[in-house]
Amino acid sequence: MRESAAAMENVRSTRPDRVRFIAVTGIFSAIAFVLMFLEFPIPMLIPPFIKFDFSDIPALLGAFAMGPLCGILVELIKNILHVTTSGSFGVGELSNFLLGAVFTGVAGFIYMRKKTKKTALIASVTGALAMALISVVSNYFIVYPVYYNFMPEETILAAYQAILPSVKSILQSLLVFNLPFTFAKGMIDVLVTFLIYKPLSPLLKGRR
Repeated sequence: MRESAAAMENVRSTRPDRVRFIAVTGIFSAIAFVLMFLEFPIPMLIPPFIKFDFSDIPALLGAFAMGPLCGILVELIKNILHVTTSGSFGVGELSNFLLGAVFTGVAGFIYMRKKTKKTALIASVTGALAMALISVVSNYFIVYPVYYNFMPEETILAAYQAILPSVKSILQSLLVFNLPFTFAKGMIDVLVTFLIYKPLSPLLKGRR
């Protein structure tokens, strides 16, 4: 009887957590989807077909508040929604999901182990660095080869050379431009997240 009562109590305690997880994931996915439309190029630093947006912030908030799975799901849902409105044939969304999932998944996993401010900072920097490194691999082997069907490799390389004529290949361009840009984008997301996470934390975790 005692074991049965304990099991029932465990079900009662986990049910609100599951509802909150679903609610937070859904809300943050919707916010992230909207933020994907508020993108803008930085033409003096990176080719104009690569744009900056803040849509990883809700996913990072979710990863810190609810765990890495929440962050990854937010990245997945926002890109599934966005693919219906974009003209990238799903390639841009695939890249966005891969990088965002690495970023929020790594950060959320590390933070989950020890929830302190120091760990959050280490987790965020590690996640941003992992995202930057993966961006080189994913773009070189997955994203750009697909884009070559619509835009010749020479045209893409020329866009990089318009900013820095000394780059001689796509791989060099990715290392010189995309890697630091992606890391900087991640760190800006981290900064904003750190500024707003503490005020939002009680609401996200169901505390007043």
